[in-house]
Amino acid sequence: MLRQFQGCLFLTKEILRGPSYAGHTVQPSVTTMPKSKRDKKISLTKTTKKGLETKQNLIEELRKCVDTYKYVFIFSIANTRNNKLKDIRTAWKHSRFFFGKNKVMMIALGNGRTDEYKDNLHKVSKFLRGEVGVLFTNKTKEEVQEYFSNFKEMDFARAGNKARMAITLDEGPLTQFPHSMEPQLRQLGLPTALKKGVVTLLKDHEVCKVGDALTPEQARILKLFNIEMVEFKVTIKCMWNSETGDFEKLQGEEEEEAMQHDEVEENNSNRWT
Repeated sequence: MLRQFQGCLFLTKEILRGPSYAGHTVQPSVTTMPKSKRDKKISLTKTTKKGLETKQNLIEELRKCVDTYKYVFIFSIANTRNNKLKDIRTAWKHSRFFFGKNKVMMIALGNGRTDEYKDNLHKVSKFLRGEVGVLFTNKTKEEVQEYFSNFKEMDFARAGNKARMAITLDEGPLTQFPHSMEPQLRQLGLPTALKKGVVTLLKDHEVCKVGDALTPEQARILKLFNIEMVEFKVTIKCMWNSETGDFEKLQGEEEEEAMQHDEVEENNSNRWT
């Protein structure tokens, strides 16, 4: 029993040591898993804050424009459309536009007399509320006002816009639509059906009333029937002169309030077929 026990013990040691060749013991190979690429330790103190860097670059760019251009204008936009803004930027390549990030622009120009970048710029910052932008240009006040007062274009309404007129669709065939669109029109709430392969409105349908806040379905119907109901318009609110430091308000409070609310034409009602 002792020999057997010792033999087992001896064999166990041999297995642990591994086989030996010419007096050298060969260690058994151990397979290791590859190191995960995700297992990386990143020190938070070394990470760069891209958001902060972007804001700092914007502040520097705005102040550079203050030093470069003669005039600074604040403008507001009714019924913002990116394609319209792109057209304006193209026409005014000689100037610079900044739109959005009002709080950052306020920091760049200054919130008060103590931290304003130049004299009276804090008065400009007070107008950076809502959908407004900043225009840096060497064009005069008269040239700027003339251009933007004439730049008005109608466009399709979106959900949430107020209806400027009452729209009612008359019963009858809708030949402008292919038969494949009939299910889509029905899903929008229109009482339609196919009659001899022609999309037909089965009865008169009131799309919207004057002053209604349009739903997504109503806005879609108006667009399908090519009914434009909102006006893209830019209004100049104030101006600052870099040479004299003078500030001038160009829009009255009544006009400013009118810009914030859609105009409603209560007595204008049309029927569309």
